[in-house]
Amino acid sequence: MAKNFILPTRQIHLDFHTGPSIGDVGRDFKPKQFARAMKAAHVNSVTIFAKCHHGHLYYETKHPARHPGMKKGLDMLAGQIDALHAEGIRAPIYISVQCDEFAADTHPEWIVMNADGKQASPGPLGAGWQIMDMSSPYQDFLYDQTVEILKKFKPVDGIFFDMCWDQPSLSNYGIDAMLKQGFDPEKEGDRNTYARKVSIAYMKRFFKLVRDSSPDASVHFNSRPLNNLEEEGKFATQVEIEALPTGGWGYMYFPTRVRYARNFGKPYLGMTARFHKSWSDFGGLKPYPALEFETSQMMAYGAACSIGDQLHPRGVPDVAAYELIGKAYARVAEREPWLENVKPVTEIGLFHAPSNSYMLAGGTDEGATRILAQLRHQFDVATEDSNLDRFKLLILADAIPLTDKLVAKLDAYIKKGGAILVTGKTGLSDDGTASQLDWLPVKAHGASPFATTFVRFGKDIAAGVSDTDHVMYDRSFRVTPTAGAKVLATVVEPYFDRSWRHFSGHNQTAPDKASPYAAAVLKGKIAYIAYPVFASVANHGNLAAKMLVKNVIALLLPDPLLQLEGPSGIESTVMRQGSRTIVHLMYYCAERRATGLDLIEDIIPLPATPMSLALSKKPKKVYVAPSGRELEFGYSDARVSLIVPEIRGHEMIVFE
Repeated sequence: MAKNFILPTRQIHLDFHTGPSIGDVGRDFKPKQFARAMKAAHVNSVTIFAKCHHGHLYYETKHPARHPGMKKGLDMLAGQIDALHAEGIRAPIYISVQCDEFAADTHPEWIVMNADGKQASPGPLGAGWQIMDMSSPYQDFLYDQTVEILKKFKPVDGIFFDMCWDQPSLSNYGIDAMLKQGFDPEKEGDRNTYARKVSIAYMKRFFKLVRDSSPDASVHFNSRPLNNLEEEGKFATQVEIEALPTGGWGYMYFPTRVRYARNFGKPYLGMTARFHKSWSDFGGLKPYPALEFETSQMMAYGAACSIGDQLHPRGVPDVAAYELIGKAYARVAEREPWLENVKPVTEIGLFHAPSNSYMLAGGTDEGATRILAQLRHQFDVATEDSNLDRFKLLILADAIPLTDKLVAKLDAYIKKGGAILVTGKTGLSDDGTASQLDWLPVKAHGASPFATTFVRFGKDIAAGVSDTDHVMYDRSFRVTPTAGAKVLATVVEPYFDRSWRHFSGHNQTAPDKASPYAAAVLKGKIAYIAYPVFASVANHGNLAAKMLVKNVIALLLPDPLLQLEGPSGIESTVMRQGSRTIVHLMYYCAERRATGLDLIEDIIPLPATPMSLALSKKPKKVYVAPSGRELEFGYSDARVSLIVPEIRGHEMIVFE
């Protein structure tokens, strides 16, 4: 890719999934009006459609998949590209991959066959997408379409391939290919492994196709699980994190995933949408405070911004939608001098367990993100390939698989004086009866026979904790300290587990007495917590689990980079831009106002928030961007202390 390529910061992902029953496609489309609407909304890139999930094409072609409702002679895609370019706006092209209704209806033998013998289809009376098998001739069908698009619009700004997950299939094509390659179609593991192999192969094939045609084009394969960028990054020029908070992703998905995605030296962006709910929510506009938060969050993590929309079939942008988007993007544009070429400043490396989930964060990963963010800690997701020396503390959360490579790197990290927090099953054998890490400061005695136990905090980690036995809703492991290790908290076991044989009261049985087992142990700079505390926070919102983590980390990292008073809901990031350090502070209240929907309708300002930041040199000045308002500050012991006068949604505090 061209060395001077910069990912546009204010993008629109313009869906145009338009069924064949709509007969006036592009009827009111006026290229100049279309592009000027984007320009007025401060947009600098629009991803526009060559081919939608219905399998229809929106350019002038002899291919039978051309949308039947688009009048003869209308080349909508060409009109969009030319008009956008005339306004200085980039125009990458969208191509749907595994969703193609036209191909599915024309060639039903190309549809994925599930293990239950049914095709991946909503059925003859269902309204939904049929999924295509990339082991079938459909892949060549798609390839030929892509070739035509690349030739017609050469050179393209970029190609956005969508619906590209690993899709197992037991079609005749899939079975034949698996057998030829030594896979057993009867084994689910083999089917999944083969599906991944198919994805890698077609991404490699299509990436080469695009770049051979347009060497400077961007290429992205969407709907990937974002857990294998070490390998898949070779087939993408940027990382795009689709995360519509009210569309099923939730408000924790983006901050959970971006801390991994930003570590591969590639431009990255966050993608939300203007919709109240999810894609194609015509007439659904989210409140402005929600869109402001979502774009602020992208800025705060160093990501470019993308807002999704769906163009009306007649080709006219929705005026209200672009008033909303324009308001948000005007704010982004104003802050861009403090967003360019920034790098995150982090001191904790958080390990994630491998996950094939594309949409849902959930469980341990989400819980860890919640806890660390609420505690203002600055962290990135680490892997066995990461440079661990850049972190002051590593966290191996709940159930991290240990490879020989990772264990060797952890051993080396400890020898250099690094601190580590291990929780839950990490570092233990499958049955929990043995340690897999020589330096883990506990002897393991298996999983607790009690589903629910309690924690009694010791004095070293009792700060801010009520003097009682705190319930932990998840099963612990029974551990005792090794020689020289200190017990920080003790497990208190109940009289018995609640069951049909004996129960007492409505929920878990009351605590009985302290057990000989430890809940938390510390030896030097190594700590172990016997519960899956991060999953516990994600699943139960358990404050005791959060406090356990908070106070143990305080022993391992006593002088954190950023210290901030105020509500735990303040989200913070620290970014470096040359000699500048920029602290982003965000406070937006997402409330559960509908079933399954967290909504933001108000921006509630926070006054006078004390803050302290570790800096090796005294700054010349501290100010709020973009207003330039200077702030008084003190400097001692390599820390800057000040009062942030107000946090109104999103503030940027700049240390020059």
